[in-house]
Amino acid sequence: MKKLIFIIPLIAVTLSACAQQTESSVKAEDPATLTYTTEVIVSDVPIAWGLEFLPDGSMLITEKAGALIHFKNGVKTNISGVPEVYNRGQGGLLDIKLHPDYANNGWIYISYASPEGEGTGGNTAIMRAKLSGTSLTNQEVLYKAGPNTTRGQHFGSRIVFDNDGYLYFSAGERGDHFVNPQDLTKDNGKIYRLFDDGRIPEDNPFVNTPNAKKAIYSYGHRNPQGMIKHPVTGEIWTHEHGPQGGDEINIIKKAKNYGWPVISYGINYDNTILTELTAKEGMEQPLFYWVPSIAPSGFAMVTSDKYPDWKNNLLVGSLKFGYVERLVLENNKVVKREKLFEGIGRVRNVIQAPDGFIYLGVEGKGIVKVIPN
Repeated sequence: MKKLIFIIPLIAVTLSACAQQTESSVKAEDPATLTYTTEVIVSDVPIAWGLEFLPDGSMLITEKAGALIHFKNGVKTNISGVPEVYNRGQGGLLDIKLHPDYANNGWIYISYASPEGEGTGGNTAIMRAKLSGTSLTNQEVLYKAGPNTTRGQHFGSRIVFDNDGYLYFSAGERGDHFVNPQDLTKDNGKIYRLFDDGRIPEDNPFVNTPNAKKAIYSYGHRNPQGMIKHPVTGEIWTHEHGPQGGDEINIIKKAKNYGWPVISYGINYDNTILTELTAKEGMEQPLFYWVPSIAPSGFAMVTSDKYPDWKNNLLVGSLKFGYVERLVLENNKVVKREKLFEGIGRVRNVIQAPDGFIYLGVEGKGIVKVIPN
């Protein structure tokens, strides 16, 4: 029976509605023991979307409504010069990441929903700036998806640098799932790759495709709100929201099509069938998919010695169920899932800090530290 569970998603072309609602083959469990507790480190941050650590150990926190907060020695300071954001639905001030060579160049990268450009509303933008005292200076917009739309969903917006210094970021399909994700001439529903200064690499896969958006690295995505660089392989891993069911973990590969909305393990929110296909030639299968959805946001792979029983495991925040999910991998297959800190609240972000501790962004609370007992 177990053998069938793993083979069917790879070879099936069509599945019935009932089959599409079959739960993920690995079920989430309560932990037998949990030797860690949590402590609120930075309170009163309504939606702590992004978190990054400066070399002195202080924090930069993005609050979705538009505030950039510097937290040092127990004091929160609002940074001025933050770009105007389109704060609607899932849009606002989003992820933040330091340049890998920040100590020498001082660049900070921020993703946000920007109202600039064509049309009303907003769309995902990436900018870089430097921190001078309590102000952002030297601001440069590196990429702005267009056109703007007043839809409030699916901005994506996680940021990662790879081992070669390329900048990757996600932009969700903005709710136009039959328009954007499969069309290379349109922004949204994509993972993009740039040089750190915003230039487009000459070996990006669609540079020579007529009318294509040259920054696209992969496509067919719904709304990736988790992205990491694998600490061993250097690969870019993402997770993304499905509709009702069908959240996915994907390993991002150049020029690949991840299928949304042609293939999906989920259905519409009104329980109607979005697509009968869960697989199609030329489209990638996820490393893992969740049915039912957990609404994943935030992503980390544990390498720290501070959590020996979690080492090399994935941690994913669940917005829907209000916990952190721990996923145990064997040969790039999820073999175990655990629900950690149930009831903590909507977990927006998960990050392993340079000091080796895990920090969570929890909506309605702020920044929470995971502490070994």
